[in-house]
Amino acid sequence: MATNFPFDSEFFKNFLIPDYILRPEAEAKVESVPYVPNCPVLVFINSRSGGQLGGSLLSTYRSLLNEKQVFDLGEEAPDVVLRRFFLNLEKLKLNGDEIAVEIQKRLRLIVAGGDGTAGWLLGVVCDLKLSYSPPIATVPLGTGNNLPFAFGWGKRNPGTDLNAVISFLDQVLKAKEMKIDNWHILMRMRAPAEGSCDPIAPLELPHSLHAFHRVTEGDEHKVEGCLTFRGGFWNYFSMGMDAQVSYAFHSERKMHPEKFKNQLVNQSTYAKIGSTWFFAPLFHPSSMNISQIAKVEIMKHHGDWQTLPIPPGIRSIVCLNLPSFSGGFNPWGKPNCRRQRDRDFTPPYVDDGLLEVVGFRDAWHGLVLLAPSGHGTRLAQAHRIRFEFQKGKADHTFMRIDGEPWKQPLPAKESVMVEISHLGQVNMLATHSCISRSVNDPSTPSRIDEDSEEEDCEDDSTKGGEEFRKFGAAATFKIPDEVDISQLS
Repeated sequence: MATNFPFDSEFFKNFLIPDYILRPEAEAKVESVPYVPNCPVLVFINSRSGGQLGGSLLSTYRSLLNEKQVFDLGEEAPDVVLRRFFLNLEKLKLNGDEIAVEIQKRLRLIVAGGDGTAGWLLGVVCDLKLSYSPPIATVPLGTGNNLPFAFGWGKRNPGTDLNAVISFLDQVLKAKEMKIDNWHILMRMRAPAEGSCDPIAPLELPHSLHAFHRVTEGDEHKVEGCLTFRGGFWNYFSMGMDAQVSYAFHSERKMHPEKFKNQLVNQSTYAKIGSTWFFAPLFHPSSMNISQIAKVEIMKHHGDWQTLPIPPGIRSIVCLNLPSFSGGFNPWGKPNCRRQRDRDFTPPYVDDGLLEVVGFRDAWHGLVLLAPSGHGTRLAQAHRIRFEFQKGKADHTFMRIDGEPWKQPLPAKESVMVEISHLGQVNMLATHSCISRSVNDPSTPSRIDEDSEEEDCEDDSTKGGEEFRKFGAAATFKIPDEVDISQLS
């Protein structure tokens, strides 16, 4: 650990974990540790994220903290690290080590990478089923960075130099805890007589709860004669045109990694590929619209499945847990109390066991999110959602989980079912100015103000052509100069 930095060393004692807790084989004695860290942290960094930023951030954290508490996810998976760490804590606690007890109570995790990396760590923590899960802070190193933005950590990388990292650690020290819902997703289809319908794995991290994987023989979800896949997500599941654009971007990056060396280049390339969505009728025929290829059902109250009508022009549907999508936009918006009563909506919380379901026609429709009160087509709020793809309507569709897309084959003679249900919760760290709201946070407003002046931007294809012109199609619509169009997808 470096000691020649011009900062108050007392500050870093808040975060430093003693060697003997990080190294089970160490012979250090408890008496040699004169303090208990107030905010002990384990730091996980995806050195491949953000071009060269990940590696630089890794070096900075290791220069400021104990090198053994900062991990490169390219070298060691988080499940291996955390199992080893908590196993050692338990052994020390059995031997009467009070410092180990306090470190477990106060531990916080930091993860630096894209949304996929953050989801990987969240999934591992969820799988460990600890009596108390350490809360997690997220450093934005990806392209979208929806998870960090939702909890107040920003959209763009905060910097990799000493001052930036020290500032981030100070925020971690002062952050509040907030729970977040975890969603289970199940895909099942009859095994085709020939060919394969395996989904393309959205991540190169096969142990992530975030990624789809085929269930094993002993899994409770296994059904004889079916291919069954399961996974999980934290922010959103989307299907349709937006996922198709994202898939094209990720495919290009995989084929030409040398072209994607920093966030600015990545976002510019995404904008170029995403421009095809502005001409959706040319690139996405109406036969691929959600209402044409799938039947959608929702459950808002236990045991009560209801068919959800999907307007015929909807090309993309988003099941949203957090108020951040496509680089920080909130597709659900803030319906006023009258709208909430009329449509049986509740305020969107990140820990209420409900997903917000939103639809979009095309990127012109998506431009409405630039308006202060803009939002997509609010379809429903639900505890469970089921998509059943109709036989032979399409040979594939595109899906996306927390920014990670894949092209999903659909067999011609068998239906495919995708079902989303609530699984559990994990703890997050949030700044006090974050946009996410919790049902358990007394500082969270219990309702939207009665006098909210939300513009009537509700999109419903059944309302006629006049409504359509409100969504960026009007000649007077202008994208504000300060808006980065690369954030639209």
